[in-house]
Amino acid sequence: MLKESDRIFTNLHGTDDWRLKGAQSRGDWDKTKNLLEKGQDWIIQEVITSGLKGRGGAGFPTGKKWSFMPKEGGMMPRYLIINADESEPGTCKDRDILRYEPHKLIEGALLAAFAIGAHVGYIYIRGEFHQEAEHLEAAIAEAYDAGLLGKNAANSGWKFELYVHRGAGAYICGEETALLESLEGRKGMPRLKPPFPAVVGLYGCPTIVNNVETLAVVPTILRRGGSWFASIGTPDNTGTKIFCLSGHINKPCNVEEALGIPMKDLIEKHGGGVRGGWDNLLAVIPGGSSVPLLPKEICDTVLMDFTSLAQVKSALGTAGVIVMDKSTDVVRAIARLSKFYMHESCGQCTPCREGTGWMWRMLMRLAEGEGTSEDIDQLEGVTHEIEGHTICALGDAAAWPVQGLIRHFRPELERRLRRE
Repeated sequence: MLKESDRIFTNLHGTDDWRLKGAQSRGDWDKTKNLLEKGQDWIIQEVITSGLKGRGGAGFPTGKKWSFMPKEGGMMPRYLIINADESEPGTCKDRDILRYEPHKLIEGALLAAFAIGAHVGYIYIRGEFHQEAEHLEAAIAEAYDAGLLGKNAANSGWKFELYVHRGAGAYICGEETALLESLEGRKGMPRLKPPFPAVVGLYGCPTIVNNVETLAVVPTILRRGGSWFASIGTPDNTGTKIFCLSGHINKPCNVEEALGIPMKDLIEKHGGGVRGGWDNLLAVIPGGSSVPLLPKEICDTVLMDFTSLAQVKSALGTAGVIVMDKSTDVVRAIARLSKFYMHESCGQCTPCREGTGWMWRMLMRLAEGEGTSEDIDQLEGVTHEIEGHTICALGDAAAWPVQGLIRHFRPELERRLRRE
């Protein structure tokens, strides 16, 4: 369990003032100049020491990602992009950071931009996040007025300009290269990698794309030390994480906890328990809609971190925990997710464009008890033809929930085929 003294997001639920004065009273923007004076290499090394992994879903080490930026400066500009698209169903952590802790993100953006040598940053925010964008723009204006952004950011001598760009609500724009395409004014369609954005990114220049939560924890890591952050959680899964609890629980919420907390403790302590009690649990999607669901017998003991969930063939993802009790029609639930991914596919890759619709139609047939057990095998085979065969991970995101359904709930599919 996370100690109160180790909590980073102390205004996650909006109980305090989100503006600059309130943020400064909670420790934000405290001696930021001193952190910048320690140099780019020191900042990157502290983030590496912390073990911070990207909080947007992929879980790639943040410090390592920053170190990929070309060492030589040259005349080419560099960019920092903050991914605030947050399109993953079941995920709403970045939304609360933008609403109630915007200055943590802005300060983190300045520190990250300095570390990678960027003078310009863009926050790509989901178009539906109206109040969040208003709070963010107001906080940025406050930071400019206070001299924390601009030509001499935080009186450090470093120039940093930060802009907000509103997207149009496409799930695919949460993928970093599709986000860059959208930011440049084109359709949000993923690019082939390599080259990676750190080498060829926005406008063909070196670019780092980080999630909101990832950057928002950086200032606290630098103030308290990378080793402090690394002491929280488990050895390979360090630090705190915001978990989004929703579904059939008594108290849906966002909560900051240590990585590695048992799923059962997370749901019962912070979510008020499963509706009808723990024994009424059917399954949990542990990391947003794109990861395989887990049945109760695994949920009883599994830990909420990247490694433990990978070992049970799921993933932490965005830590969007979606709880389903025994009243759930699990086949229709996964079919609904398949319909979502069919709708959100950009259509660039044939396996995804055709396969997502095929999976949805087949799942709807199976939900009605139409077909044979061979259809289940064929459906599973199609998921493997999609997985790993597309430019971006949307194909994987569409395939994994179906694979999880077949892996853990095949008897339910077969029961329907027998029309019991």
